[in-house]
Amino acid sequence: MDHRVSTKQLLRWSEALAGIARTGLGFTKSLYEQERFEEVLHVAADIRASAEGDAAGEDAEGRVDEWLRSVGEGVPGYVTPKVAVGAAVGNDRGEILLIKRADSGVWLYPTGWADVGYSAAEVVVKEVEEETGIDVEVVRLVAVLDGLRLGISRIPLYSLVFQCRPVGGELRPHPLECADVGWFAPDRLPAPLAGAERWGPHIFAALAGEPVDVLYDSVRSPTWRGDPDRL
Repeated sequence: MDHRVSTKQLLRWSEALAGIARTGLGFTKSLYEQERFEEVLHVAADIRASAEGDAAGEDAEGRVDEWLRSVGEGVPGYVTPKVAVGAAVGNDRGEILLIKRADSGVWLYPTGWADVGYSAAEVVVKEVEEETGIDVEVVRLVAVLDGLRLGISRIPLYSLVFQCRPVGGELRPHPLECADVGWFAPDRLPAPLAGAERWGPHIFAALAGEPVDVLYDSVRSPTWRGDPDRL
């Protein structure tokens, strides 16, 4: 039996420890507890360095400093996953709209951070137009996914994925965010395509008009040792 721990698991454990420690620092007034929480941050940073192949831990101290700078006080200091929104846009030829991210070279559906002052659906419409030049209308919510578990992010985030239909515009990749953009059939998807083994069948079923429920990650048992790849 293979007992090796995956990079995905190590990153998740590191971010979970760091979140607990930063939240503790945001609420505690005890100097003793502050020291203990800071020590937990160092452990979390070492775990992350190991996951990223930094055997000497050269970047660990910088990571601790970054985490400490983000500590708030009280409720603003309670660390939670960030929220991203994604768009599963399908056309009348059964194709999906995908972008090639300029920062990583990985393909994915259009996605971006949820902006303050916008509803999640409004952000979707804005992000698709900005990243691809295509105007869309939102049809329905089709997935709520954990970015760390999905493997599309190295920071904690929840991705809300909305099915959309195109209503205008023309392909025009964002000059800074997208290296390429295009429409792709299910049997001609580009590579590397982030997390497609998890969301692909569900998203294409939704785009085909099938009556799918909202896809979400299963509850693992036990939470920290359960299979991170099980739907």
